[in-house]
Amino acid sequence: MTTPLHVGFIPLIDAAALIVAVDKGFAAEQGLDVTLVREVSWSNVRDKLNIGLFDAAHLLAPVAIASSLGLGHVKVPIVAPFNLGINGNAITVSPTLHAALMAEIEGDAFDPMATARALARVVARRRKSGAEPLTFGMTFPVSTHNYQLRFWMAAGGVDPDEDVHLVVLPPPYMVDSLANGHVDAFCVGAPWNSIAVDRGVGHILHFVSDIFVHAAEKVLAGYQAGCRRFDSALTGLGGCPFAGDDLVGNIATETVVGALAERGVETGIEPWALLSAVEATKALRKQFTEP
Repeated sequence: MTTPLHVGFIPLIDAAALIVAVDKGFAAEQGLDVTLVREVSWSNVRDKLNIGLFDAAHLLAPVAIASSLGLGHVKVPIVAPFNLGINGNAITVSPTLHAALMAEIEGDAFDPMATARALARVVARRRKSGAEPLTFGMTFPVSTHNYQLRFWMAAGGVDPDEDVHLVVLPPPYMVDSLANGHVDAFCVGAPWNSIAVDRGVGHILHFVSDIFVHAAEKVLAGYQAGCRRFDSALTGLGGCPFAGDDLVGNIATETVVGALAERGVETGIEPWALLSAVEATKALRKQFTEP
């Protein structure tokens, strides 16, 4: 017996895990009849997940938190069992803005602080000349894209609410908007930055890993009321869900971390926190699987 599921996604590289799972039959092997539904905007994905049209979705990490807290929208409890992408965004600027920034740069052009200060000087010159403020596109108000742009700008002395215009654009529309002059720059995930470069309409100024070292971008999210089973596939503890118990490659996370610690390898993971997560997972599994 298979379980039919509708899963929403936006055409971005970090949706690849979902697409591959369905296309290569991994989902079907687990008894899941998954229909992937392509969407254009994050608001569509959020709303369809919230009202139950989607069973799960490729979703902006901050949206799962905002929906659960009722920030900016109705309050709907959302869970995000695992991450689909980290540090996947980049800031891309038009050739005109890139030339203006390079004319004002003091220091390394690959240094986000140097470009942020150059942006402040470009903004000041435009204001003095009476030019319109620069327009930056980002994918959603509650998104790492928005936060990354704001953090970068503010570090250089640019007020993102007063000195520039920040507008929301669906990821698939970013490149055309840049080419048409509707925006001067944008922050979005792959592949749209590379597409802008390939079309000759943009320059990648920074990968956001240069600004935020470890930023969660997208998650697999679901309506909390629908999540009743907690196992290694959901929590990420216990190894690959597609590996059998008899396979030596299916090693628990805590075992791997412990072995690395014994060899002096710094993982950045606190053993006590990991063990607490394991015990919490076991408790939840027992709660929802036992009669």
